[in-house]
Amino acid sequence: MTHDEIHGIRTEIDELDRRIVALLAERENLVRRAGRLKTDAAAVRAPQRVEQVVQRVRATASDLGATPDVVERTYRAMIGAFIDLELTTLHTPPIDPSGPKTPTPPNS
Repeated sequence: MTHDEIHGIRTEIDELDRRIVALLAERENLVRRAGRLKTDAAAVRAPQRVEQVVQRVRATASDLGATPDVVERTYRAMIGAFIDLELTTLHTPPIDPSGPKTPTPPNS
């Protein structure tokens, strides 16, 4: 493999990484929305849902010619990171769309 071939492949990987990050940003937005609807950490961790997602992506990997084990490991890492993010969302009060409240000064 020549230097130019390696460079070309790396350029394609870089372009693909950009698309993946855009999809991750989209997924993060949905995770944050879902996190605001959940009431406790157990609902966020949702082990049955995690296994459901992992089984679905393993099947998709097989259908698309990817290595199911690699896809599973990637998804488990990603899901773990999003669970951590969602847990912080769970414990953060929602932002008031009307903006911050200005404290009223005490009467003198």
